[in-house]
Amino acid sequence: MSNPTARPVVFIHGLWMHSSSWGAWLDAFDRAGYQTFAPGWPGDAETADATRKNPDALNNRGIGEVTEHYAKFIADLPTPPVVIGHSFGGLIAQKLLGSGSAAGCVAINPAQFRGVLTLPLAQVKSVLPVLSKPWLRGKTWSHTPESYHRTFANAIPREESDKLFATHGIPAPARPLFQAGLANFAPNSEAGVDTKRERGPLLMLAGGRDRLVPEATVRSEYKIQRKNPGVTELVVFADRGHSMPADHGWHEIADTALDFLTKQNLPASLTA
Repeated sequence: MSNPTARPVVFIHGLWMHSSSWGAWLDAFDRAGYQTFAPGWPGDAETADATRKNPDALNNRGIGEVTEHYAKFIADLPTPPVVIGHSFGGLIAQKLLGSGSAAGCVAINPAQFRGVLTLPLAQVKSVLPVLSKPWLRGKTWSHTPESYHRTFANAIPREESDKLFATHGIPAPARPLFQAGLANFAPNSEAGVDTKRERGPLLMLAGGRDRLVPEATVRSEYKIQRKNPGVTELVVFADRGHSMPADHGWHEIADTALDFLTKQNLPASLTA
């Protein structure tokens, strides 16, 4: 039921994870008094299993289309929400913050935007299976349990990784990876973020063991974003990997986000 006095929070998943992966966060933020939403990307089905059965629905979905999809969803809310995104969802969340669609943002292991030059070897190795195949640009690509644990969930035990993959793992469009990879060669890249416009507070979270979006990449994003007059903070979880918002340690990440929102005067109640 809609609560007009509760601040909305919109969760945005990244590649290879269904929106169902936000379930524990929705419960935690609901308990804290926020009004929560976790819409999927265009082409996502209602469940991870249904999405896996129709991967072609995600073909050729790019950063711009996905961002516009969320912007339209947000436009129907009574007030600008906080956006919380993971991986490419973290990039999209920053785009929404930079466009004025959001009141605040938490970007978890966010994919790099145009202007970020850092490209750690671990990141190159993690995305090479896709970027080395240009014919995948308009298609989807799926992890195996082995590749998922090696790159996405390397900081947790294989048994837990396999469970995450089976529960929430989905195919993902390859186009965003190509867009981000070539962003610095394309002046009008959809991977661009307006980092200069006046905006609300931004919290960036990185995992020290992340192989898909390494800490060094997030730090490079932070160095650009912190030039904005708005509040920009970075927190690094040294022993965490790319799966950190969905694995057994999710609560520490969620608590950090909730503490930041409270500190930045974005409490659950709009009348507070």
